[in-house]
Amino acid sequence: MPWMQLEARIAPEQAETLEELLLAEGATAITLRDAFDEPVFEPERGTTPLWEETVLTGLYDDLEGIESMLGRLAAAWAEEMPGEPFPEIEVELLADRDWEREWMADFHPLRMGERLWIVPSWHEPPEPGAVNLHLDPGLAFGTGTHPTTALCLEWLDGMAVASELADLEVLDVGCGSGILAIAALKLGAREATGTDIDPQALTASRDNAERNGVAETDFRLCYPEQLEMGVFPLVVANILAGPLVDLADEIAGRVAPGGRLALSGILKAQSEEVLEAYRTRGLVMDEPAIREGWVRLTGRRSVERRPSTDMRLE
Repeated sequence: MPWMQLEARIAPEQAETLEELLLAEGATAITLRDAFDEPVFEPERGTTPLWEETVLTGLYDDLEGIESMLGRLAAAWAEEMPGEPFPEIEVELLADRDWEREWMADFHPLRMGERLWIVPSWHEPPEPGAVNLHLDPGLAFGTGTHPTTALCLEWLDGMAVASELADLEVLDVGCGSGILAIAALKLGAREATGTDIDPQALTASRDNAERNGVAETDFRLCYPEQLEMGVFPLVVANILAGPLVDLADEIAGRVAPGGRLALSGILKAQSEEVLEAYRTRGLVMDEPAIREGWVRLTGRRSVERRPSTDMRLE
């Protein structure tokens, strides 16, 4: 089936309005990208990342009445954005293609360390006898393709190979898709707790756990404020440098005496600030592991510290 694509270059503050108008006209999908390919890895705390110019694209499966639709869009724009000129919209007819099949072809099983594989549902495991975690790309909560997630998964696999993961209880802070906690369980951890402020993340984690045969009793999920008191022999947090620093008291306070910690989602330039935040809270930190400009930090608690129960994740 052919598709109709509408594309406009707009100021970032106009993006939300145009997106809503295109969706009201029946857009099947909306995408936004930077017009100049300038990546924003992490905004300043308390701010929203804005590109200098945004390219907004709407995809339609109805090819009829495009001129009348553009007229309705222009009229609605005049009401919503009085005084602002209506963006120039380019219309393109896309050839009939199997978009889903092409999208699926981009994702293949990924090996993480010696034993662990991340396997999309439409692939057979390359090594049936290995530890295979079945996870499909979807919402960007973590699928193993990003260096931050891969670094953590390889570290967990290394712990399992060294027989350091067996029978441990794991806390996954900002669990996202649940990939780290589920991987730890499949690699030999006894129990895991995942916490996140996003209800969609908790739903994704629960669905992925079920897909991988992980029982609810083995993988508990909750919002940060519902996390019970206590410490864990293994704590992982793959979020961003800003929250890792802001939550250093809470995250470090959850690491049991002699327990291990892994932090990721950190750019190389941010690593020293994060390292210092956790060193000053009683953790002995290892040398950073770096890949493609991203860093994984690991460490161990050598002295006992009273845990904090205020897990805000804000």
